[in-house]
Amino acid sequence: MDSTASRGEAEKASSENVAKGWPSRLRALSPLLLGLGFLIALIAFVLQFSLKKPLQPRLWTIEELALYNGTDETLPILLGILGSVFDVTKGRSHYGPGGGYHHFSGRDASRAFVSGNFTGDGLTDSLHGLSSGEVNSVVDWRKFYIERYIYVGKVVGRYYDSQGNPTKHLKGVEAKARRGAQLLEKQKIEEAKIPSCNSKWSEQDGGKVWCDTGYPRLVKRPVDIALTGKISQRCACFKEEELGRPGLEVYKGCDYLSKVCTV
Repeated sequence: MDSTASRGEAEKASSENVAKGWPSRLRALSPLLLGLGFLIALIAFVLQFSLKKPLQPRLWTIEELALYNGTDETLPILLGILGSVFDVTKGRSHYGPGGGYHHFSGRDASRAFVSGNFTGDGLTDSLHGLSSGEVNSVVDWRKFYIERYIYVGKVVGRYYDSQGNPTKHLKGVEAKARRGAQLLEKQKIEEAKIPSCNSKWSEQDGGKVWCDTGYPRLVKRPVDIALTGKISQRCACFKEEELGRPGLEVYKGCDYLSKVCTV
């Protein structure tokens, strides 16, 4: 009887020791389990993206492109400009639903890049009626996407035919853009010959222009007619002996020989 009780007490003590040892063993295993869990999560993350094969450049129809507007999260987000298509998925926060540029997704809205009209007829690929400067800006935007995003093909339509060849519309756009770039460079060279005015504006004091050397005058920028379709003016500084040149305008309320004018 005593031996049986002794064995029972020994087994009980052994069980209690085992139970007491579990927390320390678990603590020893915790880093291993945590590391294993992290490894499994990392593998799952990598597989998730590796199984999604990147799109290869191809020809797209307008209807196909419309499916890739970011509303289906299983599909990449695509954008067209001048008939070239780019994968902008990495910018989902901007190009996805609710993003500031979502109106460009799933379509070629080339005109809106310079018109700022993001509704209705404004979301079109037609650049008809735009100035050479505005067309040049659209071409610059295409360059931006070439440099920042993945090129995935061409839209069959206005700018590329069913074989993927450039159409007369694309050739015309690119020729007009080159003309715009040349005029812009010419304008920079011409305006560099006559220094621009200094300018400053504050809510309290309003605006003012002034010249360190010479006198401020408003002068027309004739190249702007071709660049923007409108004539604008800039403030330039002229020497006293140049003030008789035609086309120079004194700021309203400013003395003829004042070096500082309120605007």
